Amino acid sequence: MTSPAESALVDGIDVDAVATAVRGCPAVDDLDGGRLGGVATYLPGRRVPGIRIETDRIEVHVRAVWNQPASLIAQQIRAALATLSAGKVIDVVLTDIATPATATPPTATPSVPVDGTVEPWTSASASGAPSGASSSGATIPTEAEIRPNS
Repeated sequence: MTSPAESALVDGIDVDAVATAVRGCPAVDDLDGGRLGGVATYLPGRRVPGIRIETDRIEVHVRAVWNQPASLIAQQIRAALATLSAGKVIDVVLTDIATPATATPPTATPSVPVDGTVEPWTSASASGAPSGASSSGATIPTEAEIRPNS
C-alpha cells in the first residue's frame, strides 16, 4: 500500500509540502486553481489546486494578500520553495487579490445623463483619498456580477 507521503510525490516534488510552504507566505492569501479549477496537481483520490508540477518547473498560482507588491509575493514563494523545488524553476502566477478586510464599497455611483455620457467615477481608498479615474476610460458599474453556471 502507498503511504500518503509517497502519493504526494510528483517528479520528486512533495506537492503537500509545496502547498503548505506557499500558504505559509505572509503575502499569500491562498493557492488558486483558477476560475474553472484547471490549475491543479492530481493525486490519488484528490487534487491540490494552484500547483502544477512539470518536468523542469513548478508553477504556483496564488491569490495575494491585499496591498502586497508582486515582486515581494514571488520572492517569498521562491524562498519558501528553495529547498523543496529540486532545482526546478519556480513560476509564480498572481491570479487574484484578496479583498481587504477594511474595504468599504463606494457610497455613490456615477449618474448617467439623458444624453448617455458617463461622468468619471472614482472610489475612495482606505485613507479616504480618491484612487483615480480608470485608465481604460469611463465605465458604468453594475448592480451585480452574473457568472456562468459551473
